[in-house]
Amino acid sequence: MSDPILTLAGVHTNIAQYHILQGVDLVVPRAQVTMLLGRNGVGKTTTLRTVMGHWRASGGTITLDGMDITQLPTSAIARMGVGYVPENMGIFSDLTVEENMVLAACRGKPDPARLDWLFTVFPPLKTFWRGQAGTLSGGQKQMLSIARAMIEERRLYLIDEPTKGLAPAIIATMARALRELKDQGSSLLLVEQNFAVARALGDAAVVMDDGRVIWAGEMAELARDAGLQERLMGLNVQAEG
Repeated sequence: MSDPILTLAGVHTNIAQYHILQGVDLVVPRAQVTMLLGRNGVGKTTTLRTVMGHWRASGGTITLDGMDITQLPTSAIARMGVGYVPENMGIFSDLTVEENMVLAACRGKPDPARLDWLFTVFPPLKTFWRGQAGTLSGGQKQMLSIARAMIEERRLYLIDEPTKGLAPAIIATMARALRELKDQGSSLLLVEQNFAVARALGDAAVVMDDGRVIWAGEMAELARDAGLQERLMGLNVQAEG
């Protein structure tokens, strides 16, 4: 892994009295999709939030393209080309789809060509462009949430459970969009509980447990080793189908 875009070295995060991240070491390769896996409650979301500056690391170093961003505010990290999609989607329900998208553009008015591409990736956004975001279905809200992060080209996308609770057809749409992002040269770090999606999308995989990284390697290696999956995450792929 000669050219990582993001590196976490010995990162600790405390939230109130809880020591959530306990020395996370993690490398995200450039222009690849890295899946951040593990059981619920092991620190995956906290890892994304710490990288984005929503939680401040209490120890260790986070570097983006070789620059230390550990103590930078969220706004500065976003301006450096990091897009973040939280698990709760983070859309403004009272605003229109258009207003949500315009607000997400850091550099001013959205590029029409970029918007046209997003409309081909997520057709409902065009259909409901003038509609209130709160009236969208769950899957459409998730599309809007991801499209907001994609409205401008970013170096790195941090995406928390993009397919959670979605119907298979919408999951396929999501996966296609994320694959296109990678094809454009972007790097992605995805938290994902759906192992079939992780297997289909991921180039690299990182598995966490109890606030630490316990395994890192190629997604293909993890995908073909059912014993390793069960040991690391308690997965029973045969039962999942």
